[in-house]
Amino acid sequence: MLGVLLAVLASAMNAAASVLQRKADREQSAFGLRMLLDVVRRPVWLAGIGCVVLGFGLQAVALAVSPVSVVQPLLISELPLTLLLASMVFRRSIADRDWWAVLAMAAGLAVFSYCLEPSGGEPLRAPLWTWIVGLAATLLLMGALVLGGRRCSSGRRAALLGLATGVGFGTTAVLVAAVGAAGVGSMFVTWQTYALVVLGPASFLLLQNTLQAGPLVASQPGMTLSNPLVATAWGFTVFGEHARGGGWLAGEILGAALIAVGTLTLVRSPVLEAGH
Repeated sequence: MLGVLLAVLASAMNAAASVLQRKADREQSAFGLRMLLDVVRRPVWLAGIGCVVLGFGLQAVALAVSPVSVVQPLLISELPLTLLLASMVFRRSIADRDWWAVLAMAAGLAVFSYCLEPSGGEPLRAPLWTWIVGLAATLLLMGALVLGGRRCSSGRRAALLGLATGVGFGTTAVLVAAVGAAGVGSMFVTWQTYALVVLGPASFLLLQNTLQAGPLVASQPGMTLSNPLVATAWGFTVFGEHARGGGWLAGEILGAALIAVGTLTLVRSPVLEAGH
């Protein structure tokens, strides 16, 4: 229960960070060092970074007390929370269609999480070869998506970079779970800590690039859905987590479908586009 609460609070902080960063970035036309030097002088951008740090801390604690396949799907709630915060910051009203999408996502998360009910899993007991294979696969996927995005323009570029960003943050989460399992006393002798120091900032910089690459309607679905998908896949295949099967699978599929429909609806909301 504590992990669930912390995951929801982390989503709220991430939503606040997203809105604040969009407010700071919306007048920028290209990502690069010059843009970074510009936005870093803006208080609203710094406030967004503060929310990112706080959200990351809450997520880290959640991953330390709950399986990764419990925590990461709940972070999908960042999208409807972003909608609510953006409506206040950018002074836009929320359409009835968007409210229905919020309800669909809330219901989908509740149904999916209840039916899945993951348990178990020990990150540090996973064989080293499974870590190597898992990291190689996800990093190759990220690289292919980024390379493909650089060769495209506008919507397709944003979509591919959004997917890469989601994969990056999903993989970052599994590293955080391993570091949390090691504990404060052993974190500096755990190799996952140093992998996290590299992949975490790289994923954050990729996020900034993604936000500048094209419309939110193209990038957000990939970011929203690939993050928990990648992390949950790690939980079940590498960490040894277990989920309900049999008839519960129907509920899991229904919940996932509601989440997907809600996500695809919300990313088209004029409220979210107001930040660009």
